[in-house]
Amino acid sequence: MSVVYWILILNLWILKATSLQAGSRTVLRDIGSNNGGGAGTDPKDYAVELNITNFDEVLKDTPATYAIVEFFAHWCPACRNYKPHYEKVARLFNGPEAVHPGIILMTRVDCALKINTKLCDKFSVGHYPMLFWAPPTKFVSAGWEPNQAKSEIRLIDDGRTAERLLNWINKQIGSSYGLDDEKFENEHLPSNISDPGQIARAIYDVEEATTTAFDIILVHKMIKSETRASLIKYLQLLVAHHPSRRCRKGSAEVLVNFDDLCPPDMWSSDRHEVATNNVKEVLSNFQICGKEVPRGYWMFCRGSKNYTRGFSCGLWVLMHSLSVRIEDGESQFAFTAICDFIHNFFICEECRQHFYEMCSRVTSPFSKARDFALWLWSAHNEVNERLIKEEASLETADPKFPKIIWPPKQLCPSCYHPRGSKDKGSSQIEWDQDEVFKFLISYYGNTLVSLYKEKGFLAEDGTKATLDDLVASTNAVVVPLGAALAIALASCAFGALACYWRSQQKNRKPRRSWN
Repeated sequence: MSVVYWILILNLWILKATSLQAGSRTVLRDIGSNNGGGAGTDPKDYAVELNITNFDEVLKDTPATYAIVEFFAHWCPACRNYKPHYEKVARLFNGPEAVHPGIILMTRVDCALKINTKLCDKFSVGHYPMLFWAPPTKFVSAGWEPNQAKSEIRLIDDGRTAERLLNWINKQIGSSYGLDDEKFENEHLPSNISDPGQIARAIYDVEEATTTAFDIILVHKMIKSETRASLIKYLQLLVAHHPSRRCRKGSAEVLVNFDDLCPPDMWSSDRHEVATNNVKEVLSNFQICGKEVPRGYWMFCRGSKNYTRGFSCGLWVLMHSLSVRIEDGESQFAFTAICDFIHNFFICEECRQHFYEMCSRVTSPFSKARDFALWLWSAHNEVNERLIKEEASLETADPKFPKIIWPPKQLCPSCYHPRGSKDKGSSQIEWDQDEVFKFLISYYGNTLVSLYKEKGFLAEDGTKATLDDLVASTNAVVVPLGAALAIALASCAFGALACYWRSQQKNRKPRRSWN
């Protein structure tokens, strides 16, 4: 009995420790910062320090297409002399201020540390430094032998200076990067016009947009008595249908603790300002998409200029991905949750008002997921039509990613009836909406999460959560000790959580915000 008791106490402590303290964001986010640095930490270092405890995890998780691993020894004079060369190249690719982010992850392993002995042996490290090149996942649970045939891990044999290493990289990926490149210069951004597979890189942007939106809400103190219910509804939608498993888990942790941390009665007339500040303080400890996010840069949504694309692009991708994951009976809830969220928490006033006006035009409740997905697609094109005109007159468009009517014929020729004109606006194009819906499901559904499937990040959580399980009230649920322990033990098992919510709330009725 006492053993079971202490096991339960231990798991509760783990849950609180992970959900109520800020912790480290991510190894990529901390590159080049002074935060949390121990002895010997150089704030100018860009390369990621790996060891046997995080080697597989970091390389499996990185959004980068390629990785370089340098095996070195800290006592080696040649390694110390080579470090400035390696860092010059790492500056281009690593960290939130990277010149060319998301392409190459540059890492290093100190073989002089006993903890790394087996890891260095696996890669047959016979001299220092040794550099290896491969797609990041090829390093995971792998090794290298000098005479190994058909290995996707390659030894870099011509990288003894920064110039030679970068030249070697350019030859491998057909680029022309230079050591003096600055942000948004000499970019080689892939087009998303004709290659549907590019959307797979947006899974990282969906996570980034989710975290950015949460941070904006906290920074601008937007959670108030009148907006609280809207946020809860949106969190319920994310818990059930966010395409990223770690964002589903993080959203669930926020939702489970919401009533305890932000009870409805905390906004009394005499404590309103204090309550708003307290909400920001307590919720800022949560990492809604896990410690790996935000990374500080965009992948699919990266623009060719500092002020283009980014967050708005990532948010649109997130909304489209939610629209193709819901069931028919969830379509009206998804519509109201998204409309209320944009209305209350999107701080671009003109965009917010335009979206509110489009939502207000809907007079009949949605009963089919198809209808809601097509409405959101049509609304996005209406926004694009407005921005095409505004950006043309003000010359503010991204030259490499101008606004267009979506999807273009290159991506979905079957979406267009043969007699339709590509020069017309969205409302005048003769769309085949059945084909458009098929495209949306494929593009924002299976293709979007294909990279995570390859990396094994989409393992089933158990019973799939639905909005019927999560939604019966605009108020959050007070989850008792048993439910908290279940989450700690089962790593946010959504099926168990859903069953609890259903049993507690099945007789409550949701408050409607939209007619």
